[in-house]
Amino acid sequence: MSRFWSEIVETLTPYTPGEQPRGQSLIKLNTNEHPYGPSPKVIDAIRAAADARLRLYPDPQATALRTAIGQSHGLGPDHVFVGNGSDEVLAHAFAAIFQGKGALQFADITYSFYRTYCRLYGVEPELIPLDARFEMDVPAFVGAGAGVVVANPNAPTGIALGLEQIEQVLRQNPDVVVLVDEAYVDFGAESAAALVPRYDNLLVVQTLSKSRGLAGLRVGFAIAQPQLIDGLLRIKDSFNSYPLDRLALAGAEAAWADREWFEQTRDQIIAERARMVARLAELGFETLPSQANFVFTTHPNCSAELLLAELRARGVLVRHFPQDRIAGYLRITVGTPEEGEALIAALAEILPRH
Repeated sequence: MSRFWSEIVETLTPYTPGEQPRGQSLIKLNTNEHPYGPSPKVIDAIRAAADARLRLYPDPQATALRTAIGQSHGLGPDHVFVGNGSDEVLAHAFAAIFQGKGALQFADITYSFYRTYCRLYGVEPELIPLDARFEMDVPAFVGAGAGVVVANPNAPTGIALGLEQIEQVLRQNPDVVVLVDEAYVDFGAESAAALVPRYDNLLVVQTLSKSRGLAGLRVGFAIAQPQLIDGLLRIKDSFNSYPLDRLALAGAEAAWADREWFEQTRDQIIAERARMVARLAELGFETLPSQANFVFTTHPNCSAELLLAELRARGVLVRHFPQDRIAGYLRITVGTPEEGEALIAALAEILPRH
């Protein structure tokens, strides 16, 4: 603690990211990164943009990117907001929409940043427990004071809601914003972006980090009706008018345009996820149904903490959350088939010993 801190700083519990090893040769299945990386066209676009124009500020409106994203959903650029990763977009939403309005509802087991942002922006959290199968209790999300946040698919469980369930939440909360965080939506779930023209209280947030392989570039976006987008723009332009630099814009535009690479690598990840779940079942693991680029799994005869340590000793990183109800689970990113085989081989060696 520093005597120069603001009062709120000491009360914050910052997000803890997955381990990012340095100087070690490890199989990284702990941070849900894309195993195949970005489209080669992204690299070409970034190289082409890395010239003398870097002395100039980028387009503060990110017009080309917003237009491309909007067109993909049959919407105009006035329906799209972009920022430095979906985490920044979420932060602006908390400031612009949820701050000072009472309780914000979200699941008790979900992305931990929501609690952090509640503390940072003075928003009261109202945690709604997932049911015994770790599914969202949709009827319980009603009467929110500030709004509702739904991660779909949820993290770290990977379980997704259908659009009819998202609509039910929207109908139950017509006077507050329902934010649907779709960081993993491209791996099997349905995007609520299709509902935006019908619901003025819907804000859909996505990222290019996962399904486009751009975690290192930091580009996220929101889709909503213009009055919500205008609120986010007011926060952005009061904080940082140029959030996306020239290289990020060039890479993001190229990634969004290369639909073929996106679909090809997404399908490979989905196929590997199914194979991984089957192989884990052969070893006695029980895995939740995932529509994300990771699986959430537990073994009845071996603790998650032990498996975490034993896997790391064998050069395989996975993620564990020491939280009530899920402390027995590991979250494992879907990697390449070769990485998946290395994981299964390591588990097959570990389990008989414990």
